[in-house]
Amino acid sequence: MIAALVLAAGGSTRLGRPKQLEPWGDTTLLGHVLHLVESANFDEKFLVLGAQTDIVLATHDLDGWTVVENPEWEEGLASSLRAGLDAVTRFSRADLAAIFLGDQPDVDLEVVDRLIRTARKTKRQAVVPKYRYTLANPVIVTRPLWPRLMSLDGDEGAMRLLHAHPEWVEEVWFEQRPPRDVDTERDIGDLRPKQ
Repeated sequence: MIAALVLAAGGSTRLGRPKQLEPWGDTTLLGHVLHLVESANFDEKFLVLGAQTDIVLATHDLDGWTVVENPEWEEGLASSLRAGLDAVTRFSRADLAAIFLGDQPDVDLEVVDRLIRTARKTKRQAVVPKYRYTLANPVIVTRPLWPRLMSLDGDEGAMRLLHAHPEWVEEVWFEQRPPRDVDTERDIGDLRPKQ
């Protein structure tokens, strides 16, 4: 089984307002990411929230999602990774977890599909897309690697650990550029769907 894990707990300090709620087409930025994940072939779906949890819960249809609240969201990305993987460990029988960032709206479903197919075949503990020459997201990790990822702290995700252990990583090469984060007004202007 494979679970999707969307990390969307941040406080949007660079943008100055909750980016999870930023209008995005006919939904919000987070709603767009959730719909993208729902369109892929995952057995279970987990969403980590922190800042703005009440508003996100009130404004999004999260039917079919397991919502995980991260009380330590101010620490940074690693705290959401810990909270999310802890929930998947306790409440799921999945042996693979695909980790998405809630502020990356342009992840390609074809990329997701190839990563899933590769993860089901490889003997390595992590499957990572390599966009041209850059390792990026989403990342798929096997259950034996989750405790190592749950030991991380600060505002870094899994990538630092995976760079340190290339023998764990199966790279899947893609021609396109990596998906961008939405952090600033310029990102919104560049990435938001045009009406």
